[in-house]
Parts: sequence; C-alpha cells; structure tokens
Amino acid sequence: MADFAKYQALGNDYLVIDPAETDLPVTPAAVRLLCDRRFGVGADGVLRLPHGPVDVGRPVALHAVNADGSACARSANGVRMVGLHLARRHAGVDRVVVLTPAGESVVEVHDAAAGLVEVDLGPARVDPAGELTAAGERFDVSVVDNGNPHAVLFLDGVDAVLARAFGEAVAGHERFPDRVNVEFTTVLGFDALRIEVHERGAGYTPASGAGACAAASAAHARGLTGRRVRVEMAGGVVEVAIGDDGAVRLCGEVEQVCTGDVSPALRSRLEEAG
Repeated sequence: MADFAKYQALGNDYLVIDPAETDLPVTPAAVRLLCDRRFGVGADGVLRLPHGPVDVGRPVALHAVNADGSACARSANGVRMVGLHLARRHAGVDRVVVLTPAGESVVEVHDAAAGLVEVDLGPARVDPAGELTAAGERFDVSVVDNGNPHAVLFLDGVDAVLARAFGEAVAGHERFPDRVNVEFTTVLGFDALRIEVHERGAGYTPASGAGACAAASAAHARGLTGRRVRVEMAGGVVEVAIGDDGAVRLCGEVEQVCTGDVSPALRSRLEEAG
C-alpha cells in the first residue's frame, strides 16, 4: 500500500495514484502541489486509476491531470506507465485497454522486467502545412490531434535552448485558445526525427510519447518520413509506427522510479489545497 508510484519514460514522469490504496486528493490545486519539484513530490502530471476494484479484462478508466492542474485527455507515456503498473500487479497480464477521454488505448507489455511497453493510439488528425508567427519568429507548422493538440514546427536544427525560448509563445498562441503541445522538429532521414518538446501543462520536458507520435504523423503526412520512424529526444529514443489504416503505435522503455507515502505535513497541505 502506497500513496503513489512514480514512473518515468525517458525523463517524462508521472505519479500513479490508486484510490484502492490511498485517499490522496486529485483536485487541480492538489495536483499542482504534488507535482511541484521543490515543495511536492515532483512530476509532469498525475494518473489516477478508477475507484473500486480494477478488472484488467475490461477497459480501465484513467483520469490524467497535467502538472499545472489542467485536464489531460491522454498522455501516451502515461498510458504506457499505467499498462506496466497494472501488468506488474496482475500476474500473467501483458495486454491492457486504457480508457481515456480521447478513446481507448491498447497497451502491450512486451517485457515487464525491462519496461518495454507499446501503445496503439489509433489514427491522428493532421493539418499538414501552414505558417505561424510567435515571439517575432515565423515557423513552418503542422497541427496534429492525437488525443491532445500539437503544433509540430519543422526546422533545420533543434535544441533545448530553442524550445525554451519559443515553447511558451507557441503553446499560448492566439491561434490555440485551449493551448497546445509543441514539438520542435528536424528531419534526420527518411526513418529518423529529432524533437524538443514544450508541453502546454508542464513546460519544457525531455520527452513526450504523444509528442513523438505527433511529430512522426506530421512528417509522414508531408512525405518526409516513412511509416516507421525513430524519434530522438533529449531523454532518449522511441520507435513510432504508422499502420496502413493510419493507426499510430509507440514503443519504448518505461521505468518505475519509486513508490512512496507523503508526509503528514504535505498531506495536510494537499487537503487544504483541495
């Protein structure tokens, strides 16, 4: 029994909270405090499992919240973390269907010990080409919806300095009234991309599963890459595959960092925040 289990996928980290084991609040204010890297546990968001017993033979409803307390329709890495979390708690389970506001995501755990997990996100909607001016710079952009909104910017080269300098200006651009995740993307070859990520609810992050999928979908729609793409990020590498039906699959490593209980003092602040 623990208040949370912390997972990371290439540095993109989430807290998994199971109401069967804890009564920690998951209100927007409580999540902001939990995810604070100085005054809380620290994470890019919170993933709450459903109340009551979990039947892994049926779709498992997931409630995801970004670090800033905003709702997250679906995190590709978060869904993979939940799949691994459940597989390790239910012997013999290597396939879990996770239900999110963006639809059902089929998670396959290829190697629980190594944390190799794949998810099928279904088809993405891609507006392949356009221009966007933010913070005085003009960008070549594709807009992608794969459960979350993305602006994929194509450049000759990308780095963390660029993403930190322009990420918020693009994420909060007037074109995107609900804000948008941003992928600064460069094409390395017909089967490889490099991206830097600014998430609308967490800021700069070393990796994003949905962001990697969005960049691969946008590049493929432009004819810049094939159906199988290696996506390099600051935190590491994932593999993205786009099926003949347009369904996007993401495969990469997930790791459980720790499990833990919050202190009475932090619990008190969480309850007050809620």
